[in-house]
Amino acid sequence: MAKEKPATAGDGRTVARPIAIDHHPLNNRTYRVATTAIEDCWLLVSRCLQYRIPGALIYGESRLGKTYAIEYLRMLIHRERPEIPTFHVQSEHKASRSEGAFFTRLLRSVRHPSPDSGRNGGKRRALHERLRDVAEAQGSTSVIFFCDEAQRYCLHEYEWLRDVHDELAQCGVRLTTFLFGQERLCEQRARFQESGDTHIVKRFMVETLRFRGIRSAVDAATCLRSYDEHAYPVGSDWSFTRYYYPFAFEAGMRLEMSADFVWDAFSQAHQHAGLAGAVEIPMEYFSRAVEAILLDGLLHDALDFQLSERHWSTVVQHCGYVASEQAVERNARGLGR
Repeated sequence: MAKEKPATAGDGRTVARPIAIDHHPLNNRTYRVATTAIEDCWLLVSRCLQYRIPGALIYGESRLGKTYAIEYLRMLIHRERPEIPTFHVQSEHKASRSEGAFFTRLLRSVRHPSPDSGRNGGKRRALHERLRDVAEAQGSTSVIFFCDEAQRYCLHEYEWLRDVHDELAQCGVRLTTFLFGQERLCEQRARFQESGDTHIVKRFMVETLRFRGIRSAVDAATCLRSYDEHAYPVGSDWSFTRYYYPFAFEAGMRLEMSADFVWDAFSQAHQHAGLAGAVEIPMEYFSRAVEAILLDGLLHDALDFQLSERHWSTVVQHCGYVASEQAVERNARGLGR
């Protein structure tokens, strides 16, 4: 792996970073860090696995980082329970529902080599065999589905998914399903209860959790601490913060120390723009601000460098948070007419 050219301090000292910047996951946005909401999700996932709860529902507004959370949770399961196969199932928007199309999407999600082949019954069997084979290969009796944008599912699709659960159970494999979606998913649960379709609720929506964005300086500190502690290359002592600010990090600077600054910067941007409601920062914009701060370290790192409120105000101003929230409010007003 290529190494980056050494960083140089003001006193002439140099330090060699372990990899080239082009290969660092922050530069490529291929990394995952913890948030308070993700920690809450992990507690729910762990509880469901421990008590064999077949399904749970995680809902919240768009943009808050639910898809990001799915990949982080899969990473945690791979680390803590490596024998359990996990799959990210993306629900697609569609004008009409088709059993064949539904099973084709599931086959693609589980990386079946021929997801489009065969009739409906053949696709069902192919999915069953694929999940059973993957579980057996990893020495597991469990498989996990993380279903993204699950509010798009209709009753028929839940029934088909229930059949998958039942067929796997007959051969000793337990399928646990975590539904991630927008507010409508929770409303859908209520409609199922009212219409008597409680078998869907009991199978897929036993537990519910509201997914939140970053809502306080404490939440911000949790996320910033991940950058201070998360290492790359894995197993090294090169945290993300140290990589971009090796000298300031050596002198004791940590992003977590800026939690109040970053929270105040977003809060002030929210207030100055006249945005409605309480501040709830989507992970996308929070991470953009942090990434801009870290990339600045390539130019400004020094033993005496300290992040100030001005640094955070500048990156928050340019991270897209206000423009995005304004667009959401305009869209909501349009739908309300």
